[in-house]
Amino acid sequence: MQRKRRNGRASTKTSVEDEIAHLRGLDLWGLRARWQSVFQRPAPTHLTRHLLFAVIAYRLQADRFGDLDHATLQVLDRTGAKEAGPAMWARLASFDQKRTELTPGTVLVREWDRQSQRVMVMADGFAWNGQTYDSLSKVAFAITGTKWNGPRFFGLRDKGDQSTTEARP
Repeated sequence: MQRKRRNGRASTKTSVEDEIAHLRGLDLWGLRARWQSVFQRPAPTHLTRHLLFAVIAYRLQADRFGDLDHATLQVLDRTGAKEAGPAMWARLASFDQKRTELTPGTVLVREWDRQSQRVMVMADGFAWNGQTYDSLSKVAFAITGTKWNGPRFFGLRDKGDQSTTEARP
């Protein structure tokens, strides 16, 4: 717990990590009480302990560090209100792809064989170890000596994406 002085008085401010750790120890009724104090209304009766915990933890973090950006909120509003099925999934996939586009100057870091590997995104490719490569997959191959999906190797794709055959360390 951190102590801060405000207007000559000492106040306590708990870190988000401490608050979330406390939430983990609460039972269903404790989480419902915490929901009431966070949202100023009773918790929905259909929510399980796990969902109550997740929503409260998210709200605590969003209040302390900031919520979703405007573009994300717009996409969520549009997809929930008017679209369903394939149209919604296509919009979300397109939005996700835009978020993972890399701009020149971005540095990707990946630990491999106990060494930190740093790759700089360039306008014409990717720079690693004094050489420029035209794809992240070629950089991953240069680092590991085995074929990898480059974006996945650098953590830019879901682990569930099995679109390419790859070697594992």
